[in-house]
Amino acid sequence: MTENAAAKFTENSVTSTGNTGVEPSRRFSIAPMMDWTTPHFRYLARQLSLHTLLYTEMVTTGALIHGDTERFLRHSPEEYPLALQLGGSDGGELAHCARLAGQFGFNEVNLNVGCPSDRVQNNMIGACLMAHPDKVAQAVSAMIEATDLPVTVKHRIGIDGRESWDQLCEFIEKVSAAGCRTFIVHARIAVLEGLSPKENRDIPPLKYDWVYRLKETYPDLEIIINGGIRTFEECHQHLAHTDGVMLGREAYHNPWLLAGVDPEFFGTPGPATSRHDALRAMFPFIQQELDRGVFLTHMSRHVMGLFHGQPGGRQFRRYLSENAHKPGSGLEVIEEALKRVPEPEPIAAG
Repeated sequence: MTENAAAKFTENSVTSTGNTGVEPSRRFSIAPMMDWTTPHFRYLARQLSLHTLLYTEMVTTGALIHGDTERFLRHSPEEYPLALQLGGSDGGELAHCARLAGQFGFNEVNLNVGCPSDRVQNNMIGACLMAHPDKVAQAVSAMIEATDLPVTVKHRIGIDGRESWDQLCEFIEKVSAAGCRTFIVHARIAVLEGLSPKENRDIPPLKYDWVYRLKETYPDLEIIINGGIRTFEECHQHLAHTDGVMLGREAYHNPWLLAGVDPEFFGTPGPATSRHDALRAMFPFIQQELDRGVFLTHMSRHVMGLFHGQPGGRQFRRYLSENAHKPGSGLEVIEEALKRVPEPEPIAAG
């Protein structure tokens, strides 16, 4: 996409003052997750928390340069603060995409050095780059030169065959020397041979103490911890040793958790008064997407967990599953699904 096209997109779609140019807080964030942290889930998340830093799915440099750039970078102004995660290793291509991130209004650009899948490894993307700290440093330097946005790196504590503390420190030192100040650390190694991406999220043991030790060793760097975090209690334990926490699957499967983030971690009221109100606040956006030709099921799948653990929650999910995919399905399907879940009693005045 040309710069003119990016400017046109921004004019039409990113008109909010939400992106102020101020570097976002990383005290609490949601991890980039393929097929999950789409614009539709991110819109839901923002109805629950105004301060949580959101990340896109990983987008490869090849997709942005040679594919439908606007489709991959499309987002709503309400999603800010929002970071773009890139997958790639070529410094020139990453620099080009970092410039696009600025043109499209993102608050941060992040380099993926943690994805363990075979497909990305074959293209020198993701966790395999842990074995090439010089290449990562060169890429980061090129990105920093190309944009005024903060450039961050998300990585593992190691990979099979390169999993010592000294090797982790070598990676941190070389990439920080290139100008990166923020490291988002998944506290597991990635096993590149023998484990699937799903197994890599569970089988390698978590070593939170290594992430704590990174902050102790490099106090001037911003160290964000990621991996297996599920509760606010765990978040506070990690925040005693790191600068921020990043949640992944728990935030997706149980999104109402996010309704407590703003008061718990930022000292401000959250925007949502109930699950019902949060979902109804999405209706104008959902209708806008329907009018663009997006199928309801592409959006409804991201709200399935909103009534997790609530009376009627199973019936809510079942109704959406059985009806959202039907031709012509619209907001009436969500309204009907909401009827399966009792609304909370209003708080009496006085």
